[in-house]
Amino acid sequence: MTRRVKSVDVHSHVLPLEMIEAIRARPREFGMRVEIRGGSETFVRDDRHSTPVYAEFHDADAKVEGMDRKGIDVSVISVTPVVFFYWLEPEAGLSAARLMNDGIARMVAAHPDRLRGMATLPMQDIDAAVAELERVVMEHGFRSIELGCRVRGELLSEPKFRPVLRRAQELNVFVFAHPYVAGELPADLDCFYLGNLAGLPLDTTLMAAHLMFGGALDELSRLDIVLAHGGGYLPYQIGRLAHGYKVRQEARAHTRHSPAALLRRFHFDALTHDVAALRFLLEKAGADRVVIGTDAPFDMAEDDPLGRLASLPLSDGQRQRILGLNAMALLREEP
Repeated sequence: MTRRVKSVDVHSHVLPLEMIEAIRARPREFGMRVEIRGGSETFVRDDRHSTPVYAEFHDADAKVEGMDRKGIDVSVISVTPVVFFYWLEPEAGLSAARLMNDGIARMVAAHPDRLRGMATLPMQDIDAAVAELERVVMEHGFRSIELGCRVRGELLSEPKFRPVLRRAQELNVFVFAHPYVAGELPADLDCFYLGNLAGLPLDTTLMAAHLMFGGALDELSRLDIVLAHGGGYLPYQIGRLAHGYKVRQEARAHTRHSPAALLRRFHFDALTHDVAALRFLLEKAGADRVVIGTDAPFDMAEDDPLGRLASLPLSDGQRQRILGLNAMALLREEP
């Protein structure tokens, strides 16, 4: 009889009550205000980007109920990117990160069999980010961090952020790279919700390409990085990147490895919203590099991740890896 494997979701968002209350009490401190839309609270940043406040954000019981509806056994919970707060002054950014990480730890403690914590870091201050990374590992036992693909406009691949990535590698903590929208969008993205629909996958692709071509993946040979939203456009244009590496000297200047060889340095969540795209991702990256990601509780979430997985022609071993074995390995947990 085949042993049942726990289903693990690495892409599940929260906004801890501690942070909600702080924003309500001190909106100017965080550059956010509360508006009532349709009878419900929405938090709106000064740059107009916003998020509804879902019960799943702050209520651990509601989060588990949502997981039960999707057939998810374990969720690794991370803050909604609307509150990365990289744009705050360093001291305020650290305070906000600590508040949210402690709130995540509180939620995990309410359902330790169902929830795992993923920390956010104040990336505008590298020393503070490293210190907070070390704290959440020591105090809360977190095994993952969520980092934006950009920090104040600079890609995560920039050398200035390398100490954080290096320390994560040393601590065996995996990075979940999540794009986000901040500031004013160009007109061609500031319509039709394209800032999210097209802009987020593009930022993930650019960050990953810079990690490849810039030599960071050569340097950080043991760092595990999970890319959100099926890896953006990366898996689907890897042939173009590899061809460029072959024929263009600029692309070979900082790395000895083709993007074709480096693709499997990444892990990918399965959130493609399309069975054919997911099948292609699995063909290019391998079933051992893909994990479940739902993006709960947003409207862009995957509502039936297990059904999507069941529709693919996979072996039992491949299905089990995607279902939970890959994620448990990233968390350094026994399946």
